[in-house]
Amino acid sequence: MAKKLAVVGAGLMGSGIAQVSAQAGYEVVLRDITDEALARGRSGIEASYERFVAKGKLSAEDAAASLGRITTTTDLDAAADADIVVEAVFEKIEVKQEIFRALDKIAHQDAVLASNTSAIPITKIAAVTERPERVVGTHFFSPVPMMQLCELVRGYKTSDETLERAKAFAEEVGKTTIVVNRDVAGFVTTRLISALVVEAAKLFESGVASAEDIDTACRLGFGHAMGPLATADLTGVDILLHATGNIYTESQDEKFAAPELMRRMVDAGALGRKSGEGFYRY
Repeated sequence: MAKKLAVVGAGLMGSGIAQVSAQAGYEVVLRDITDEALARGRSGIEASYERFVAKGKLSAEDAAASLGRITTTTDLDAAADADIVVEAVFEKIEVKQEIFRALDKIAHQDAVLASNTSAIPITKIAAVTERPERVVGTHFFSPVPMMQLCELVRGYKTSDETLERAKAFAEEVGKTTIVVNRDVAGFVTTRLISALVVEAAKLFESGVASAEDIDTACRLGFGHAMGPLATADLTGVDILLHATGNIYTESQDEKFAAPELMRRMVDAGALGRKSGEGFYRY
């Protein structure tokens, strides 16, 4: 019997998670609040499958079969018979808590309830449910079909069994996992990149070195595939500003206090690649 997955949120992350899961044989229901968002998510998945077929990494038959395993809906009740539910909506705790309150009533008792958050403590999300032991973090990376990592995050009450099932799911869809045993804000990866981006932005802001030279130093000196400022532009300066803000609020650690430059860039709409300008011009 095919395993069933519900993904809540059809944006870049949610549609990517749906895509790799369908390709791994899961029956996937993708839910968002508007038909337009669902249509955008589905066409993104189709285009991605087509690229894999063109590169010879996926057969046309497998791509069609995978697409056939994805259904879309605006009804959250469609998550009722899912074995795993992955929430992948905007990084705002109130939005996530509202969804988990609803899922707590809808999902069957054995379901794993996962959040694709990159910075919000799982304990805070799980606390609004009657089954915090069933709630876990599955932090995938963008673009999901290309990025190998999935960060598994244990909330204060997450059970070993839930963590194991989340791990099995992530590995089935082709990911390598790391386990975060204490859900500090930002976990492992977002804390590391946030600290690096904040320091790089401060060096750039104060005129110590150019953006290009700071990134070159990290690529050639540390073997990073991409420098921190180019990474900020790819991720979105606004997204990273939001993430560092979450971590700073939780930890009160000065190294996560974003420099004024990042705030001014966001106010001016210089968000990185998606706006055509960030630390670099595109």
